[in-house]
Amino acid sequence: MRTLYNLGIHLYNMLMHFAALFIPKARLWVKGRKGIFSKIAQEVEPGYIIWFHAASVGEFEQARPLIERIREDYPNKKILLTFFSPSGYELRKNYDLVDYVYYLPIDTAHHAKEFIDLIQPEMVFFIKYEFWFNYLNELYKRVIPIYLVSTIFRPNQHFFKWYGGWFRKHLRMVEEFFVQDVESATLLSSINIKRISITGDTRFDRVKSLTKNPKPFETIYKFTESSKVLLAGSSWDPDEKIILSYLNQEQKEFKLIIAPHEVNKEHITALQNRFQAFNPILFSDYEEKEIPKENRVLIIDSVGKLMHLYQYADVAYIGGGFGVGIHNILEAACYNKPVVFGPNYQKFKEAKDLIKSKGGFSISNKDEFAIITSKLLFDKSAYDNASKECGVYIKENIGATEKIFEEAFEIK
Repeated sequence: MRTLYNLGIHLYNMLMHFAALFIPKARLWVKGRKGIFSKIAQEVEPGYIIWFHAASVGEFEQARPLIERIREDYPNKKILLTFFSPSGYELRKNYDLVDYVYYLPIDTAHHAKEFIDLIQPEMVFFIKYEFWFNYLNELYKRVIPIYLVSTIFRPNQHFFKWYGGWFRKHLRMVEEFFVQDVESATLLSSINIKRISITGDTRFDRVKSLTKNPKPFETIYKFTESSKVLLAGSSWDPDEKIILSYLNQEQKEFKLIIAPHEVNKEHITALQNRFQAFNPILFSDYEEKEIPKENRVLIIDSVGKLMHLYQYADVAYIGGGFGVGIHNILEAACYNKPVVFGPNYQKFKEAKDLIKSKGGFSISNKDEFAIITSKLLFDKSAYDNASKECGVYIKENIGATEKIFEEAFEIK
């Protein structure tokens, strides 16, 4: 199995180099790893380093509360952060609460040895689904404690299959699993893993902190004042088609803010064309001036604002549910905003939980979207009930960061 795994790693690396000829994100993935070991050797003072690894932006948001908590008690410790994907690295390469930020070198035995030789970490935190087996093996050989944070397991993963012995062996190298739920703990126990703590998801702590001091946008406040507001966050093409259909048919007045997942020029232009009947405007054109009251559609054409914009919404539609999976619904729920999303949500515990409590709603087509969204926008009782359930859910699930911090640093 090790041979097959390493072969898969090499094939993936080759495919990314080929894709880099055509795809900008793949190009960043390759370029970001070029000469990385010499860069680390020049910049990093080895030893007494706490290493965090996150796949991308979402996993970083799970790491962030723990990084901030460590900084509170250990301001002089060095923290190194690595990313697998360009979307995470490019957005957070200047994050000021860590000392070093790099791409993770591809997971070969040689790279794992060289990387750990260079940084010599004292402890390591891998976030959620990050299982890089050569790195796990090298860290374990050196008796460097490995912690898995906000991890969630499902029965269909290879760890729990008849052929999963090699993968299970590497899971046993982990010092402790900080899992999100009882089901994950039960699955790990079924393969004789004992070092488990059910701590929940650190994202709840992160999103809750946002509501304490959200970034204000005066322009958007005035645009949304005295209006019902639907905010579409991280939308993709199928989401935007459904939203346009609703905008065309709904007779009651409301305002629409669209913050698409892709903000490249081509997609923003396509959005403007799609919604042209409603004279859509770009946030970049009105960032410093008042938006005319008659405008109904505002397109957010830059990144980094969405998590703060939910404060101005009445209902949040979260994109991705007609693709591989929904984006972050907690950022909206933490403002007590009912969330609506597409059908592909099964891998997201928070989505299933909010559906159960009636703070979240899944739709499969434009008709379902219209029924649910109109009810939430214009039926005060329905809105109040869903809003309350979102608030209760967030409140019940905060506290994971402190539990992990106390356990990892043996604070009793």
